[in-house]
Amino acid sequence: MVDKTHTSDTKFFAQKLSEYKKLIDADIAQYAKNVQKSTLQEFGAHSRLATDGYLEILGRGGKRIRGALAMVGYEMAGGKNKAMILEAARAVEMIHAYILIIDDINDRSPTRRGGPTAHIALSDYHKKNNFSDSAEHFGESIAMNCALLGNHAAQMLLTFLDVDPKLRSIAIGTINGGMVTTAHGQFNDIFNEVSGKVSERDVQNVMEWKTAYYTFLNPLTFGMVLAGANTATTDAIRDYSLNAGRAFQVTDDILGTFGAEFESGKSPLDDIREGKRTLLTVYALEHTDKADRNFLMQMLGNSNLSQAEFDRCKDILVESGALAYTEQKAKHYVQTALTSLEENSEFWTADGQRFLSGLAQTLLHRKA
Repeated sequence: MVDKTHTSDTKFFAQKLSEYKKLIDADIAQYAKNVQKSTLQEFGAHSRLATDGYLEILGRGGKRIRGALAMVGYEMAGGKNKAMILEAARAVEMIHAYILIIDDINDRSPTRRGGPTAHIALSDYHKKNNFSDSAEHFGESIAMNCALLGNHAAQMLLTFLDVDPKLRSIAIGTINGGMVTTAHGQFNDIFNEVSGKVSERDVQNVMEWKTAYYTFLNPLTFGMVLAGANTATTDAIRDYSLNAGRAFQVTDDILGTFGAEFESGKSPLDDIREGKRTLLTVYALEHTDKADRNFLMQMLGNSNLSQAEFDRCKDILVESGALAYTEQKAKHYVQTALTSLEENSEFWTADGQRFLSGLAQTLLHRKA
């Protein structure tokens, strides 16, 4: 159980996150207008269309948790340059949009946050205009390249941040070093989908390398470094970040399968269709009878998965105890994160600690 003394922090977290999101959304909207205008003037209509494919995903936003955490990390470590850290948060969100576009191609996902994924939207554009060659190949090709464009644009923003050059260099190294770890997490996630037996340790590696580093540790330490934090300060946030990240992934997997499409931002069938190995599916495969195990194995990676087949998969996840097990793991990760936060409280501002405490608790009740 999460200590009741923490519960007031969730309201504080929600309020502050809303404030960060408004700032980041407004900044990104203005940035997008400038990019659209300059792209059309300098490179023409084709480049504008491709750039719009990226900006559309960037503009859909979501909670802006990664950009917000960069700002929180900066403020927790005493940073005061609000204009600079907002620009840095934009770069973090731009990198996130780039990753989403690539991830949607990897996962063959048709939707993202209530609209078509970039590669699907671009493929549809190809079809509507009766272009030659493959619409699918066109969509994926343009989407991959517009994602790379977004990443390089983000790197340019980072290069010219208004901060001490030494800190800026360390911060750029920090965020890109974290992205290298994330890439290895993605490699292993994809291998887990197609290789034979996948262990819980294999899944936990992906949770740490792909999710915990990417969503929590990387933006927090990036922001702290920009504020001039020393290694003792950045090391102190590591356990919180890794455990909150694990909880984030576990709850994301639960939401992805048992939530509604409007809540998770993608079809609930996607994870099973993709053959994604999660704590849910790995536990179920190890704790159910032969018939259900064989059925679940056949459905994992089945691109033609029907609603009835998906419903049976969900029943197996519940009846095997997998859902209860993963919910308990999420609670354990959250409590461990909160304990680490308290044990290292001398490093943090009170507001920063309340924000991170509220964030961790919110993971147990997230809807998106």
